Amino acid sequence: MIAAALVIVDDGMGNLFNLQRAFERLDIEAKVATDPGQVERAGAIVLPGVGAFDTAIHTLRDCGLVPVIRRAAVSGIPVLGICLGMQLLATESNEGGNFPGLDLIPGAVRRLRSPDEQTSNFKVPQMGWNEIYSDVDASRGDTILDEIPDETKFYFLHSYVVDLENRSDLLARCRYGRDEFPAVVQRENVFGCQFHPERSGAMGLKLLRNFAALIKRKDIR
Repeated sequence: MIAAALVIVDDGMGNLFNLQRAFERLDIEAKVATDPGQVERAGAIVLPGVGAFDTAIHTLRDCGLVPVIRRAAVSGIPVLGICLGMQLLATESNEGGNFPGLDLIPGAVRRLRSPDEQTSNFKVPQMGWNEIYSDVDASRGDTILDEIPDETKFYFLHSYVVDLENRSDLLARCRYGRDEFPAVVQRENVFGCQFHPERSGAMGLKLLRNFAALIKRKDIR
């Protein structure tokens, strides 16, 4: 296997087996960890999750992982948030109350807007395959969407989304019912995707490979 020093943070909010297996299929060793020391030594960090924001952020706090993840991100370590993990990167969430996030990508988490009642195809949560639309300036260079065609479909399962404070942090959007929201985000070395790449076939694996390739790169911007 390629030595990757990649750590998947176990926040108790999802089945990490599929994600770990996805990296294994790419010949990338990914270790699951809750120990702050292991996470602190990581060459890259993946923050997955499904479920409620407040439960996940409290778990990270109780494990002493909030300052560890923040320090890693500030030091330039690549960080990828997946689904709920992307929402945890935001400044705050109003899911079930008001809760502070990791504040690595400025923005607020909100519920998906209620779909048109006349359109029975759209329900909350969004569950299934949907297209993403690139919002990348060609001058920005390589991103985790490198060589992934526009309007590629990925697998979504969520009721909440992130409203970004800065449009410059947006890499791709998704449309669902009456709503349009960030599907992929990047702020320097911190990335997020609202969908599940580990459930999204070949293009999902491509995104994970693109992220893993950042571990040895110095030109993230």
